[in-house]
Amino acid sequence: MVVDYSALAILLLGAFLSYKYKKLTLSAALVGGVTGALIFAASGYCGIMMMAAFFITGTAATAWKAREKQQLRGAEGDKKPRKASQVIANAGVAGLLGAVALVIPQYNIILQLLIASTFCTATADTWSSELGTIYGKRFINILTLKPDKPGLDGVISLEGTFIGVIGSLLIALIYSISKGDYSALGWLVLCGTLGNLVDSVLGAALERKSYLKNDAVNFLNTLAAALCMLLIIWLRS
Repeated sequence: MVVDYSALAILLLGAFLSYKYKKLTLSAALVGGVTGALIFAASGYCGIMMMAAFFITGTAATAWKAREKQQLRGAEGDKKPRKASQVIANAGVAGLLGAVALVIPQYNIILQLLIASTFCTATADTWSSELGTIYGKRFINILTLKPDKPGLDGVISLEGTFIGVIGSLLIALIYSISKGDYSALGWLVLCGTLGNLVDSVLGAALERKSYLKNDAVNFLNTLAAALCMLLIIWLRS
């Protein structure tokens, strides 16, 4: 197997800077590096760009008006570096798909789409929860459709959902531009949005009742997006 030292250098630099500037713990940076390598194995530099776009924009969205969000949520702000479990929750499914690509490379194109769909959802979820809390006007529980407090699990707004769609579109555009093929752009946005809604449903039904933790919910919503894309590929084949 040929080693791409440029990609390796990018991943090592990203992991180092994330740890140096306290965005990730040491273990999270190491897990992120390994996960990024697996994603690169399947998606090349496109995969790295999608992962980087999710991490950079997600970090920025989390930091945006953090004090105001802290007051709205009535909880202590998350100023600590991200842990390894959080990296696995958001990028673990993509990393597993990258590992599958090493075993069955003949399905690489399909696996690339599945990986892209997971980052569409991860970005949509982060943008809608972090920015929707600030810019949302009317908040409802996704299950009961009754008014609810912003920032709670399973609470959505029209504005936050739309912001999530834009986040999903960003990743879909990165994938489509890098591949020179826009045929899957709409499907990627759809899968990213559906995965984001799955996150809200799981949050309202299970996380709020402490049956699931946030990391598990995030892992499952990215898995849902990948399964959604797989279903679309199967139906269109």
